Amino acid sequence: MTLTFRAISEDQPGPKWAGLFHDYWPAYSAWWARDGLAGRATYMEGHAALQKHMPEIVPLYETLCKLVGGGDMQSRFLSFYCPPAYLTACSQAVWPGDTPLLVRNYDYSSYAFDAIVLKTNWQGRGVIGTSDGLFGLVDGINDAGLAVSLTFGGRRQVGVGFGVPLILRYILQTCTTAKEAGAVLQRVPSHMSYNVTVLDAARNFLTAYLAPDRETLVTHTPVATNHQERVEWSSHARFTATVERERFLLQRLTLHPETQEKFIRAFLRPPLYSTAFGSGFGTLFTAAYRPADREVELFWPGFKWRKTFEDFPEDTIHVALPT
Repeated sequence: MTLTFRAISEDQPGPKWAGLFHDYWPAYSAWWARDGLAGRATYMEGHAALQKHMPEIVPLYETLCKLVGGGDMQSRFLSFYCPPAYLTACSQAVWPGDTPLLVRNYDYSSYAFDAIVLKTNWQGRGVIGTSDGLFGLVDGINDAGLAVSLTFGGRRQVGVGFGVPLILRYILQTCTTAKEAGAVLQRVPSHMSYNVTVLDAARNFLTAYLAPDRETLVTHTPVATNHQERVEWSSHARFTATVERERFLLQRLTLHPETQEKFIRAFLRPPLYSTAFGSGFGTLFTAAYRPADREVELFWPGFKWRKTFEDFPEDTIHVALPT
C-alpha cells in the first residue's frame, strides 16, 4: 500500500487551496452527506455558531467559501459544525527533557486522509499542519511556537459542536501560548470526545479532554491515547490497545530518561506503531513538533521529512505502508 504525501505552501487562500478543494470535494461531499443532509447543520446554523464561538476566523471562513463558489453544501462542510461522527486512534506525548518536543502517531484510514502538509499565512499568522478537510488540522504548529495535536477520546457520544480539526485550526490562528489554547478548549464545543495536547515554546503544556456532554477537563498530563480519565468504551479500548499504549508512554516518561531521538523512535515500533490499516487504524505518520525551533519532522520507518517556516519546499513523497 502506497500513500502519497504532498507539501503545499500558499500564504493566502488562493488557487492552490481552491484547486485542492475541487479535487477532494467528491469524497468530502459523499462523507458529509452519508447519513442524509437532514442530519447536517444548515449554512445559517454553522455561520451563527462560528460567529458565537470563533468570531476571529469568520472572515477567513467566508473567504474560503467564496473561493469554492459559495455553494450551500460546500459552505456547510467548511463550517465543520455538527459533522458526521468519525473516529481515529492515535498516541501523543510531551518529551520530559528541557527542550519542548511533542511527538504523535496519527492512526487512521489511508482512504479518508488528506495526506497534505499545508503551510499558510492566513490572517497574518504562519501555520504548518497536517490538513483535514483543508480547513481543519489534525496537528500543527504556528509561528509563535505553539504546537497542538489530537487523539480520539474513546467515547460514543455525539453532540452539538464543531469537528475538532477546526478547533485546532482556530487555536493555531489565534493563540500563542498553552494557557490561551486551554481557554479556547474550555469554551468551544466539540461534537465528539477528543484529547488535545498543547505545547508552547516555553515548554508549558496541557492535555484537554473534550466531550459533547460534559465540561472540558484541562489536565497537566503529558500523554494522551484513546480514553480520557477512564475507559468508557471497552471494546474500542481493547481493539486499539489504548491502555497498553498509555502505560507504555508513561513508563518511558517516568522510568526511562532518554534522548529525543530514542523517544521518537519508540513511536515507530509496537505497541505505538500500528499496521491495522485493514481496520482503519494504521499509523499513517509520526510527527515530532519542536516549538522552540518552529519546525516539524514527519517520520516513517527508515526516513523523515522536515519542514520549517523558512525551509518549506513544495515536494512530494511516496510512503509504502506495511500491511
